[in-house]
Amino acid sequence: MDARIPIGHSACPHDCPSTCALDVELLDDNRIGRVRGAKDNSYTAGVICGKVARYAERIHHPDRLMTPLRRKGDKGSQEFEPVSWDDALDITAQKLLKAEALHGPEAVWPYYYAGTMGLLMRDGINRLRHAKHYSGIFNTICTPLAQSGFIAGAGSLMGPDPREMAKSDLVVIWGTNPVSTQVNVMTHATRARKERRAKIAVVDVYRNGTVAQADLALIIRPGTDGALACAIMHVLFRDGLADLDYLAKYTDCPEAFESYLVKKTPEWASVITGLRVDEIESFAQLIGETPRSYFRCGYGFTRSRNGAVNMHAVTCIPTVTGAWAHEGGGAFFGNNAIYHWDKSMIEGLDVKDPSVRMLDQSRIGPVLCGDPQDIGDGPPVSALFVQNMNPVAVAPEQRKVKAGFARDDLFVCVHEQFMTETAQLADIVLPATMFLEHDDLYQGGGHQHILLGPKLVEALGECRSNHEVLCALAERVGAKHSGFEMSGRELIDWTLQASGWGNLEHLEEQKWIDCQPDFETSHYVNGFGWPDGKFHFRPDWRKIQIAITTPLGPVDDMPEFPDHWEVIEAANEAHPFRLVTAPARNYLNSSFSETPTSQAKEGAPAAMVHPDDMAELGIPDGGRIAMGNKRGEIKLLARFFEGVQRGVVIVEAIPRNEKFEGGEGINTLTSADAAAPFGGAAFHDNHVWIRPA
Repeated sequence: MDARIPIGHSACPHDCPSTCALDVELLDDNRIGRVRGAKDNSYTAGVICGKVARYAERIHHPDRLMTPLRRKGDKGSQEFEPVSWDDALDITAQKLLKAEALHGPEAVWPYYYAGTMGLLMRDGINRLRHAKHYSGIFNTICTPLAQSGFIAGAGSLMGPDPREMAKSDLVVIWGTNPVSTQVNVMTHATRARKERRAKIAVVDVYRNGTVAQADLALIIRPGTDGALACAIMHVLFRDGLADLDYLAKYTDCPEAFESYLVKKTPEWASVITGLRVDEIESFAQLIGETPRSYFRCGYGFTRSRNGAVNMHAVTCIPTVTGAWAHEGGGAFFGNNAIYHWDKSMIEGLDVKDPSVRMLDQSRIGPVLCGDPQDIGDGPPVSALFVQNMNPVAVAPEQRKVKAGFARDDLFVCVHEQFMTETAQLADIVLPATMFLEHDDLYQGGGHQHILLGPKLVEALGECRSNHEVLCALAERVGAKHSGFEMSGRELIDWTLQASGWGNLEHLEEQKWIDCQPDFETSHYVNGFGWPDGKFHFRPDWRKIQIAITTPLGPVDDMPEFPDHWEVIEAANEAHPFRLVTAPARNYLNSSFSETPTSQAKEGAPAAMVHPDDMAELGIPDGGRIAMGNKRGEIKLLARFFEGVQRGVVIVEAIPRNEKFEGGEGINTLTSADAAAPFGGAAFHDNHVWIRPA
């Protein structure tokens, strides 16, 4: 960096477990230059993804929303006119009050998610919700399947220090593509290879950037991870590679589990996964002969109707080998359990009414269309206030989502940074700040730091932060809570002190706090998180404690032990392909889809299809195709791609809907079915047909 340019310190706010510590060039009070990873943060280690490195392109984008807007044409016409902040807030408040007066407070649904991961700017909307008793929200679109699957065995959501990957002899990256989605995993994994001659093994459904860096790669059929995991454990027991002493001390029923696995042979798993028997055997031998095996589990393989079962099955593998007992061994998915936050002031938890109905965010389409399964005996949602989320592009069953937003009796206010697909269907659009324009507080998802993200530049135009807007709305709708009387900095300071992490002044001095527990705690040396201290091969799925406590999906049908649970949307004669909507390297959900560099790097939406399947369909490389199922039909290009098994198609998502012919985006084809045990969208679990367009 140029020593003459002042440097500000922050944290990446985007929905990625890396939550990178950042050094930001501050060109003046309003403009930033280059963004780099902080070298003195032991997890970020100076490395960040390309899309955040060029963040100046996003924060200074000419298409940023700069002033409040009011719809003046028909819904969806994209005809808006500028209005003052007071008028926009007054109109929004009047509509929320009208919906409440006509149907009760549950007719209002504050809708949000992870456009920012800042605790204040993301979760503050719940303070308005709880103070007014508006409809609640099950946050199912991302984490419940993965979290419940991990906790099913380990009993809590934490694990070995992610930096220990560098001390491992075998790093198994299962169901995630960190080259695209959390680059710092590769920083520590490749360090192990360089310094310890460790091997990197990758399990995924297609040849992606991470697979390209692997020493061993297994490309399986989508939704078959449980079968592969069971066959690996069959071999471990069969060949004397299971740590019987560890199993006797730390697990609930090792003998019963070993007996159960007798029939889960590599031959059985080969038929299900599409792998060769020798591939499964070799992988199992490598794991069994490498005590320091670190399993870095991702979200991708859990975005399936059997995703929680698959996650549990994979975490059972290092338990069978006793890898948890070693530095550089065990399994890791996330660290939520180590932070012990008190967010009662941010979220207004002290005024939460548990009797208020909860609505599933993944099922926003059916909810807005009045599906009785979703709204029950309560009123239809007639007012929607949206922050940090773009459901018209991101949520499954897109046709239903669009139909819901098109209702004439539905009022929609969207607080956004760009004119997203959701903002285009709003009645009021409010311009939002970006992370460098406000104060916020962050926790690492894939690591163990609390980080401060202070305001470094002035907000552009008339942009206001989420906290400012919520406080202004609260005053107008009569929502009472002391959190609305506090500044963002005061809320951060209160939360840090109430949670036992010092105060804001201390965090400002340190930039981040390393919260990693000691070895004994993070490796469960003193027992796993269940009351009996055991890792559970036989989980009680209803007793898992995550943010969502109401079971959703076919929980009573879940298998007793790890298995291949055949609840997935399997290919059939009418739908011979299985579709996975994997993350794109240069987009992050629908964020960055507006920046020219990301658009240029990703190009037009394209399906990646095996050449033999393309030949059978009579489709040339680069040809136009239609792809569909009962939920809808889209049109896009198709590319020859040998890095999948036949019958599997990959579309790296999420381009803007308008990039697809007819404006129907990829989530037209994804299902809003609630997956067991606590809901979650099965984005990578869809059968489709393909034909020439």
